[in-house]
Amino acid sequence: MSEELGSAGQRVDSAGRPKGLLEELEELMAALNADLSALADLPARERGSAEDAGLG
Repeated sequence: MSEELGSAGQRVDSAGRPKGLLEELEELMAALNADLSALADLPARERGSAEDAGLG
């Protein structure tokens, strides 16, 4: 992640501009969505691994 805290404790982007609340929320929602998608894929991957090992 290429963001840092500015002098007033605000998050800033790579260009040094302060981020708005909406932009921060959008980034957090995108990260959460990616994490949830990966979590949802776990059972399918585990099921595939068990079948490959002859356990399914």
